[in-house]
Amino acid sequence: MSRSWFVTGTDTGIGKTFASVALLHALRARGLHAIGMKPVASGCERGDGGWRNDDALALVAASDPVPAYADANPFALPAATAPQLAAREAGVVVSLAPILAAHARLAAIADARVVEGVGGWAAPLADGLDQCALVRAIDADVVLVVGLRLGCLSHARLTARAIAGDGCRLVGWIGNRVDPEFDRVDDYLELLRDALPAPCLGVLPHAPGGDAAVAAARIDTRLLLSAA
Repeated sequence: MSRSWFVTGTDTGIGKTFASVALLHALRARGLHAIGMKPVASGCERGDGGWRNDDALALVAASDPVPAYADANPFALPAATAPQLAAREAGVVVSLAPILAAHARLAAIADARVVEGVGGWAAPLADGLDQCALVRAIDADVVLVVGLRLGCLSHARLTARAIAGDGCRLVGWIGNRVDPEFDRVDDYLELLRDALPAPCLGVLPHAPGGDAAVAAARIDTRLLLSAA
């Protein structure tokens, strides 16, 4: 098999990276060579090898085989803000072609690619470049991370509609317990299962700094791998 999944979220800060790393481990547990990618990352620090982003580094560390950092994160932008603003401040023009070239190199060495987006679905990658354009260009299916908190039902339903409206396919969603004080998780999970047009792949615990490799056991990749 050779497939790519694009991980988006109902908002920023709802655990896309944790879910993406867990998904990588879950795919690898099924014997697949799986690589993580963060095409555009803002909020980077300069190291010996250049600008580096913590989320991208986590994806690289969870990958097998381990990709070159520049392929996993073609655009590393220093400022911790919207990619459009970060690119302008850095004097960088973010474009689709370098991302597609990096993705092709990853596809040549791995069965599966987990590609993490930025913010929520409608957050642009760059001026004039929406995330849906990348998803269509790499022929990826979409996995939605739903931050389980008050308001998530509306955010999830709106995101699912937007994904379909942009001509992309939502194949599953992952619930993430981002709010430890939210006491209606089970009720909301039932509502989400009824409302969303794709199956729940699993529910991740509230685990700041937790081990995504352990959380991987909560994700059912069979539903992804069986999707036609």
